Amino acid sequence: MEKKKHILFICGSMNQTTQMHQIARQLPEYEHAFTPYYCHGYVEVMRKLGMLEFTVAGSSFVKRTLEYLEKNDLHLDYQGVARKYDLIVNCSDLNLPKNTRGVKNVLVQEGMTDPENFFYHLYKLLPIFPRWIASTSTFGLSDKYDKFCVASSGYKDFFIRKGVKADKIVITGIPNFDNCAKHYENNFPHFGYVLVCTSDARETLKYENRKELILRAKRIAAGRQLIFKLHPNERFGRAIREIQRYASDALVFTSGSAEEMIANCEVLITRFSTTIYVGLALGKEVYSDFNLAELQQMVPLQNNSAAQNIANVCREIIENVSPQNKKLRKRTKRRAGVFIEFAERIEQARSKKGRSKKQV
Repeated sequence: MEKKKHILFICGSMNQTTQMHQIARQLPEYEHAFTPYYCHGYVEVMRKLGMLEFTVAGSSFVKRTLEYLEKNDLHLDYQGVARKYDLIVNCSDLNLPKNTRGVKNVLVQEGMTDPENFFYHLYKLLPIFPRWIASTSTFGLSDKYDKFCVASSGYKDFFIRKGVKADKIVITGIPNFDNCAKHYENNFPHFGYVLVCTSDARETLKYENRKELILRAKRIAAGRQLIFKLHPNERFGRAIREIQRYASDALVFTSGSAEEMIANCEVLITRFSTTIYVGLALGKEVYSDFNLAELQQMVPLQNNSAAQNIANVCREIIENVSPQNKKLRKRTKRRAGVFIEFAERIEQARSKKGRSKKQV
């Protein structure tokens, strides 16, 4: 019997983790293992010192991922150390652990990327800086993958403009946002309100004027019920106190499905949240810090088959010799050739020296 091939799914936020799980379900012919996001080298030292809590490698994200894997009885191989894998399905390429290099790799878009800030332009100018300093604005720029699965044709154009190679991009849709209409079937008890989906900008070291956001939401609500759904990575105590101070009549939810709340709302307000795509897909009145005309072009495909599409890409890569690995072997051969040539030259020099001594 032919041995099953093995796939490692690298998780991150809960959105990324649940997407990895959905893709794995569509690949039953392979052995699966899952891991929270992880690092090596000096980045791992920084993580252990608590300096990366604003990233998906932070302890809070790791804890939630481990809880999800245990609850769903998924095989854990923390940091992918148990074996060599035939394929890695990754949710981010901002930091690439050393044991993922040279392995067939499929990168999957999670959702919206951060705005291009000073650190993004610094990385583009001087790529010696790590990509993660610019947060997700540099997502996809590593080129260390065989295929890159993206949400829509708008996102394909978006990533090509950033420098991603067009032949590596596959438009598949993304699992958690490929069937937004399903969220109309829900048990959320409120209807016809103005909803604010907050971000974890402050927790990820980005600036946000929360007071301004709350007061703006009050103006847009114009007397209608105002509801806040807090980002799961936020400091809830601080956020709740701010809302109570400036919008005391608002309802605040720290848990529950943001997508179902969007389905029941009249108006959606966000700053930098992928939930804006749910509102756009459902035809809601939406407000965002991003250009809405551009966002409309980037709404994920509503094909209800993104996980299957990504799984098909994974099959194609795992069953064939991938370009990324061909490049690696060519580089290895070139390096080996250099070492062999160098060794031959040393041997020739020694031989000449030996002959000279005999002649003397």
